[in-house]
Amino acid sequence: MPTAAIAEALLISAIWGFNFVVIKVGVAGVPPFMLAALRFVFCVFPAIIWIRKPAASWGALAAYGLFLGVVEFGFLFTAIKLGAPAGLSSLVLQSQAFFTALIAAAFLKERIRLNNVLGMVVAGAGLAVIAMAEASSAGGAARMSPPLFMMVIAAALGWAAANVIARTMPGTSGLGLMVWSSLFSPLPLAMLSLFFEGPERIAGALRNMSWLSVGALAYLVVLSTLVGYGLWNRLIMRHGAGRIAPFSLLVPIFGVASAALLLGESITALDAVAAVLILAGLSIHAFGSGMARRR
Repeated sequence: MPTAAIAEALLISAIWGFNFVVIKVGVAGVPPFMLAALRFVFCVFPAIIWIRKPAASWGALAAYGLFLGVVEFGFLFTAIKLGAPAGLSSLVLQSQAFFTALIAAAFLKERIRLNNVLGMVVAGAGLAVIAMAEASSAGGAARMSPPLFMMVIAAALGWAAANVIARTMPGTSGLGLMVWSSLFSPLPLAMLSLFFEGPERIAGALRNMSWLSVGALAYLVVLSTLVGYGLWNRLIMRHGAGRIAPFSLLVPIFGVASAALLLGESITALDAVAAVLILAGLSIHAFGSGMARRR
């Protein structure tokens, strides 16, 4: 893969890793579904005025917007609001790399190699360690309960589905895809916000929005979404979902480090074991076939 593509993937990893701290800050002041809805409203406007519609069907754009905006961020924002640690969420969310490979194999006939299977097994063991550790934890620091764990897994599935949908649109502008697909995210998210969060809570949050919340929203819109997903989609279209998705293994490194530094989140010994297993599995999944060929 070209050096420039690798550099882009590293930049996205840093942006998305710190993103989990920003989400934690954002949902502290704005209800999660409403924050997600606002994120995609400002992804559309005013950018849609000067960014041309990509050469993709409306159905594909709608599917991408629903899986990414509603499924991924609806579940992720809510899980973090309900207490899921930002750093640990950044780690669990990376299971999307394996879901991406499985969905791409099922629907796009992309090949799954032995290293992919081995990587899934190793990383799956890491996810199991997290699930068991969190289910048995008692008191102390904020933990990721089984329901919150499953919400982050659901978010990972939404991201994976969006990855595969993007793969079906080669030659499409990554930024154009992000902006135009965002047309389909705000309304469902706003409806979920009205139902679960209520008009009074929404109105109060909007009236009392602090500059910190505004800054968090700006980061989510500009850096995390427009820049991050714009580059991410372009990489997937050029190099394939299976090759690009595993680069997200660097996201939890930035996520855990920034959450520990800025939010004071602690990592237990079992969390560290799980992190090593997940990152090892992702590494095998991403780079195992290349290492085997060099031998």
